[in-house]
Amino acid sequence: MIKYREILRLHGQNLSQRSIASSCSCSRNTVSEVLKRAAEKGVEWPFERDLDDVKLQEILFPEKKKSNSRRQPDVDHIHKEMAKSGVTLSLLWYEYCEECRQNREIPYSYRQFCRFYTNYATTTKATMRIKRKPGEIMEVDWSGQTATIKDNITGHNVPAYVFVAVLPCSQYAYVEAFLSMDIESWITAHIHAFNHFGGITRMVVPDNLKTGVTKASGTNPIINRTYHEMAEHYQTVIMPARIRHPKDKANVEGTVGVISTWIIASLRNQQFFSITELNKAIKEKLVEFNEKPFQKKSGSRLSAFLEEEKFALLPLPASMYELASWKKATVQYDYHILIDNMYYSVPYEYIKHQVDVRITKNIIVFFNNFRIASHIRLYGKEGQLSTLPEHMPNHHKQYLDFNKEYFFNWSESVGYHTHLAVGGIFMSYKVEKQAIKACMTLTKLADKYSLSRLESACKRALEYAQRPNVNMIKTILQTGQDRYEADSASPEKAEKKQTNSHGFTRGAEYYGGKNK
Repeated sequence: MIKYREILRLHGQNLSQRSIASSCSCSRNTVSEVLKRAAEKGVEWPFERDLDDVKLQEILFPEKKKSNSRRQPDVDHIHKEMAKSGVTLSLLWYEYCEECRQNREIPYSYRQFCRFYTNYATTTKATMRIKRKPGEIMEVDWSGQTATIKDNITGHNVPAYVFVAVLPCSQYAYVEAFLSMDIESWITAHIHAFNHFGGITRMVVPDNLKTGVTKASGTNPIINRTYHEMAEHYQTVIMPARIRHPKDKANVEGTVGVISTWIIASLRNQQFFSITELNKAIKEKLVEFNEKPFQKKSGSRLSAFLEEEKFALLPLPASMYELASWKKATVQYDYHILIDNMYYSVPYEYIKHQVDVRITKNIIVFFNNFRIASHIRLYGKEGQLSTLPEHMPNHHKQYLDFNKEYFFNWSESVGYHTHLAVGGIFMSYKVEKQAIKACMTLTKLADKYSLSRLESACKRALEYAQRPNVNMIKTILQTGQDRYEADSASPEKAEKKQTNSHGFTRGAEYYGGKNK
């Protein structure tokens, strides 16, 4: 717009038209025309009342107002549309022009269209949706300055590392302190930040720290697996900032400095003996920080977040992310893997293969991103086993049914004396597994010598001892004593035995002679 007020002011100071044109950045013809109209309308400097350029144009050139029948853009509608993903001012200006053509109205140029919206956003709204859209990005980082916790036993100062998360659109922040900067603290801080904001942004922009980024790269960074899994759970995307490009997360960098002053430095004279006490004090200071009014525009970070950004956040999932760690393990020949000194079975087909193990309250095993096993995590004494029958080879599964009850039922089906012998075996061992192993040997003897001979051998063994062992029964079967017992019971042997009144006499056969 022409600077009517400045032209008349300079003319009142008796400056030449050439000097006025140079000062107001307009042509001498424009200056001449403005001065001519001012003389006709009787407008002179100083003005009787305060007039700006718009009012002076209405007085000096009323025909321009009539010709300016352009349609005013709906800036409130533009502001709401700019909050949507993918919407730009150029797209909205194109739609505005199409609507004007349909209604046979004259649209403003793109430059004027943007000026209308910028003036509206800077004067009436706490945020501007030109560079940062609401709910689009959450910038995160560790503060360079640490807080302090005093050890209540030693009295030494323990550093507490401060996590900062910022929503660039509204500048709304979240702060929390941790005793370490490991992956567990990093993931926990993100979960608490999402809960604090009441929603999830579409992108998370961290620094290239080792806990979040395994390998930094400008084109293809490798994200920590646990961090990536957390992002998948919350349906967001990790977009690490470029190396040595702090402007990629300028909002959190700036907020870190402010946080260092308004929260960390303000707590310097207080003593805290636990991380819980420190975070409680940080939470109180954070509320003050977010409610503190802006210096150059109306509102605060909290009001800007509630009015301009909260509605654009993605909803939280039904369940909170469960922190998990990942390890690699090799399946051994006994189809088990060793995790934290506990053994977990894997299908035997994966013996000597390397698998990925996700560790939470459960143990989940993956091979080539395919889930192959799941166990409840074991705690307590080291060396415990968690073995699933479906992971075992077929010839190993038969041993699962071998227990005390199984062998008692089997021995009862063989015979009375075998049942007594099995009972004696179980009473002889303190550990049941040892007795089961011995009874398994009995079953093999039954397969080798027959069930009837085993019953006879057990009867003979019970004559020697109330609790016969397996070796005794095995010796009886090998030497054929069970058969002798059976033969001695026949009538012919009994009659022959009765003719010899002295059973201990060797006789002639023993000395090589023959009975006459």
